[in-house]
Amino acid sequence: MNLLDASSVISTLGLIGVLGIIFMETGLLIGLVFPGGEIVFLAGIAASGSGEALLGDAKLSTPLLFALAPIAAIVGGEVGYWFGKKYGRKFFDRPDSRFFNQKMVATIEKWLGKYGPRKALVFGRFIPFARTLINPVCGVANLERRLFSTWNAIGAIIWTQSAMGVGYFLGDVFEENGDYFIVGIVVLIVIGTSIPLAMEVFREHQSKRYKPKSDS
Repeated sequence: MNLLDASSVISTLGLIGVLGIIFMETGLLIGLVFPGGEIVFLAGIAASGSGEALLGDAKLSTPLLFALAPIAAIVGGEVGYWFGKKYGRKFFDRPDSRFFNQKMVATIEKWLGKYGPRKALVFGRFIPFARTLINPVCGVANLERRLFSTWNAIGAIIWTQSAMGVGYFLGDVFEENGDYFIVGIVVLIVIGTSIPLAMEVFREHQSKRYKPKSDS
């Protein structure tokens, strides 16, 4: 079993694996390495009528999946917030690596200031690294607990239900071409979730490029 491969996790560990990955990706820094976006989408396929045909023996219980996935995401967010609040800035005091760097944290902090916690907590769910980092960053920033918990829950529900819902619906529609369909959708997920980050980087580059120089 490969924990970095969404279909492998689902087919081997089933619902427990799906919930575990969702929790870790939203609650622990180690979650940066896990494919949470792919997991929730493929879990929706696995819960559809053609789930077994598309993902081998990975048929999941539809009611349990749709009921427990948002709970796992909400609890993960609360754990991330708790860690950030308890350990503060040193929570991120670690060297840059392949999956983590300080620029990620700076980007999240910038988004919180620019868009506010409500929008950031909802839309951040759809961006891979933001799902993991935004919760402890809110804790470090001492965001009011009730505000965080409310929008953490709203973001978790919207993310899981929409991503799994699309997978569940399309799982039956594309049963005959499942393998090609899954590969294509995974690529679209990666591209789609990268668009907000790419736009932000582009805007930052443009603002620096055209920023008037101060008189010397």
